[in-house]
Amino acid sequence: MRKKPKLLKGAKRVFHGSIFDVYHWPQKVYDGTVHTFEMLARADTVSIIAVTKDKRILVQRQSQPHYRRSFLSLPGGRVDDGESPHRAAKRELLEETGYSASRWTLWKSARHVSKIDWDIHTFIAYGCKKIQKPTLDAGERIHSFEVSFQRFIDLMIHKDFGGRDLTIEILRAKADPRKMRRLKKLLFG
Repeated sequence: MRKKPKLLKGAKRVFHGSIFDVYHWPQKVYDGTVHTFEMLARADTVSIIAVTKDKRILVQRQSQPHYRRSFLSLPGGRVDDGESPHRAAKRELLEETGYSASRWTLWKSARHVSKIDWDIHTFIAYGCKKIQKPTLDAGERIHSFEVSFQRFIDLMIHKDFGGRDLTIEILRAKADPRKMRRLKKLLFG
């Protein structure tokens, strides 16, 4: 059972899809009338900045059947029912890359769209090493590769990168040398 939006009391699910559910609720507005408001809900997702023992970062080139072109991404995916975001991050990293990490930290959790109950949890995985072959879903073609810190920064702001929330963080760091130093220290110690 997918989660019900946290912030809405009295919301009723009016549609159950394979990814999204649609909720409606009555909302009193400023003139005193009541209107039907609507919100989507979906499973939370995780994104992983995977740092290898030799201070390189895993990036992916991904193809999926519903996209016209391949895109750049970080490892990640959907949090399954009953699964914690941390457990989902470990599972997704192993499935998509074949890598495992010796240490994890949650960097940030954020909701980027006000009309969708959907949190994106970004983890940093330290000491990553390859322990098996990836086990991709039937709808995924993923090529993972390791890059330097500078190449990682360049790819995160590339037009083909799919994680706009991270692009904003990287651009903020590029604009402020102190933030860039903090980011590098966070990733590499």
